[in-house]
Amino acid sequence: MNISANNLPTHELVYRRIRELILSGELAPGQSVTIHGLVSELGVGVTPVREAIRRLMAEGALEFRGNRRICLPILSSDLLDEVSFARKSIEPHLAYLATKRLQNKDIDQLYQIDEALNGAIASGDVRGYLQHNGQFHETLYAHSDARILMAISKSLWLRVGPSLRVVCGRFGTANLPDKHSEALAAMREGDAQGVADSIEADIEQGHEAIRRSLSIGNTRDVD
Repeated sequence: MNISANNLPTHELVYRRIRELILSGELAPGQSVTIHGLVSELGVGVTPVREAIRRLMAEGALEFRGNRRICLPILSSDLLDEVSFARKSIEPHLAYLATKRLQNKDIDQLYQIDEALNGAIASGDVRGYLQHNGQFHETLYAHSDARILMAISKSLWLRVGPSLRVVCGRFGTANLPDKHSEALAAMREGDAQGVADSIEADIEQGHEAIRRSLSIGNTRDVD
């Protein structure tokens, strides 16, 4: 791990790296993590790892289980309903605000991200799919200049990201088409409401896939 990147403090870089492991599905729902295990994997000290874990627990991305274990939460159907309600309330509005500010170069960047996403879907690259899917949404929402809503959105993504990884494992990336092409077409037209509607449909589609996965059964705890 390059702890000097962008001159950010070590604790911030450690937080971002663990967050990336969660969002990319490298840590699965129910999987235990340990401070010493993360220290060894990331090549950093105990203190920044402890701080990162505290932040991620406050965001709901990690939780205490029995025997002092720290785990990724397993998303239940009821929790998914809550996350779905929150995401569909916030993210379409972020997309709406962002579209009002987008320039052609920004839309071109989103097209490039979506092309990489489509390539990952075609090749069955699960990690690439999750990475580029999250990048598309976060890049779009960043143009909203709505910092409070952005922070909430990022927290919600931490709760749902690992379950998307389970979906990919059970159903494959080919069964996860997205609504990004519709959103991009609406961006070109300057149709902010059309973008918002596409993002809401995209969220619902992904959550429906998670619901199907939950009906099969949740991932077992991984020690």
